Formats: sequence, C-alpha cells, structure tokens
Amino acid sequence: MIPRIVQSKGLILSSSYGLSHIFPHHSSPGLYSADRQQTMTSITTSPLASTTSPLPPQTLAGKTAIISGSCSGIGAEIARELSSRGCDIVINYPFPALETQALELANSLTSRAISVCADISTLDGPQTLVAATVKEFGKVDILVNNAAIAVNLPLEEQTIEHWDSLVNLNGRGTFLLTQAALPHLSKTDSRIVNIDSISSRAAPAMQTIYAGTKGMVDSFTRCWARELPPKYGCTVNSVSPGPTMTEGFAAAGESFMKLMQPTLDLTPVGPRMARPEEIAFAVGFLCEPRASWINGLNLTASGGLFID
Repeated sequence: MIPRIVQSKGLILSSSYGLSHIFPHHSSPGLYSADRQQTMTSITTSPLASTTSPLPPQTLAGKTAIISGSCSGIGAEIARELSSRGCDIVINYPFPALETQALELANSLTSRAISVCADISTLDGPQTLVAATVKEFGKVDILVNNAAIAVNLPLEEQTIEHWDSLVNLNGRGTFLLTQAALPHLSKTDSRIVNIDSISSRAAPAMQTIYAGTKGMVDSFTRCWARELPPKYGCTVNSVSPGPTMTEGFAAAGESFMKLMQPTLDLTPVGPRMARPEEIAFAVGFLCEPRASWINGLNLTASGGLFID
C-alpha cells in the first residue's frame, strides 16, 4: 500500500495553456492544457522501487531534488537520472488529471519520491511545491527549473495569451520557484540547474516569445551564478538542449517532423533529435559533488547543432 497525503489548500491553479500550436519542449502535450479550475494540492509518497538494472554509484544519496514539470519528457528523465544516483525526488505536475502519471513515475524510481500538484505558472504554485518538499524531506539540495512550454508561430500570429502563458511559466515561474527554494537550500554543495534552450542564443524563426523567455533563463543563470554562491553555498548552471524527442515533439505529427529534418541533418554528431536521457545525464553531471567548481556554465546538449 502506498501512503497518500492530500492537503486541501483551496488554491486556484489557472492556465490557458491549451493553445493551438503549442508544443511543450520539456513535457507532454497535455501537461499545461487544463482550463481554469479549483484543485487540491496532492502529495503522493512512493516507496523504493525494485530494480534489476545495476545502479551507478550513489553519489547523491541523502540529497533531495525538486524538478519542476517532471511527470513526463525531459523532466521525468531528470528524475530518473538523479534517483539512480541515490537522490530523493520531488516530482511536480500542474493539474490533478496528471496525478496517476506522476504516481507511476514515482513508483518506478529507485529512491524515495513524492509527487506534488502545483502549477508553477501561478503566484502560489512555487511556494506550494517548496513547502511540500520541506515538509517531507526538511531541505532542498538540488533545484532543477525545468517546467516550460513553447509556441512556434509567425510573429504576426503570436498573441498576448501566448505571451502571458510562456512568460508566466518559463520566466516568472523559474524566478519565483528559485526565490521560494533559497531559504531551504542546504548551505554546502547545493545545486541550481536551469533548463535553458539553444533557442535563447540560436534565434530561431517563429519562436519570438519562447526564445525571449529562454533568454531570461540564460540571464538568470549568469546573474545568480555571481550572486548566490557566496550567500547559499550553491552553484548555478544551465543546460541548453537542442531538439529533443519528447512527447510534445512526437505529438506534433509526421509532417512537422519532416519540416524538422533539414535542421536535424545539420547536427554533426548525427541527423536526429536528442533522447531525453541524454539531456538528463548532463543535469546529473552538474549535480555531482565533483562538479562543485563548475559555476555559471551553460552546458549545450545539441550534438553540435548549435556551437556557441
């Protein structure tokens, strides 16, 4: 029997992310597609999962990681990667409809895990996520700001609704979640890893708002890498994926993939998208204790598609 704790916070988790032409780069197609609704903050605790695969050295044992937007896509793979290294995991999902999916992920992990319903695009969501983490584990050692959505449209067709949705999650959500986590960061050897994108520097067409929000994340990383380590004993880095085969891209359909192929053909390592686990490994590397002297790095994981 899996213990389940449900705490009613009376929160309104609002979103208008069910917009056409939105393809989440770090999540499944329906991750942020619910209408405005009243929900309960749900915390589900998972026991240790059994595994037949050999685990890597448990270098993150005793640590706790929050990964926003982590019940699918790159976020889910980051959860698996850090868990395989011994880290306790906080899985985040924004709407109750995704509770089962989040619980299945928690059950599959090899370390302790909880799943927390909190919409990072709202003002209250980041505080809710951190409070649930501290209640269960007492601290935060690793924060991975992963939750994000994207829109691919000509500039003339991008709307204020697109602007609000992307800025509130990708930009403000990253800002507020980091702010909420700071008082609870372990004072030695903690990590903040922001999931950026090559879009922030490669300036792709039809991604004006998305690239702009990832530019915010890029600047956050640089500013925080100077400001936060002396006060909080952390390092701050980012990982910038190129095109990655998440559920969002898979749902875009064959015609979209054909449009993408000429771009993928330019990738020196091979004409394909990244696998989510390849991005997750980069995050895991930055979270390792031996990575303590790496700070302010934007680690590009694109197979050489973009070289800064």
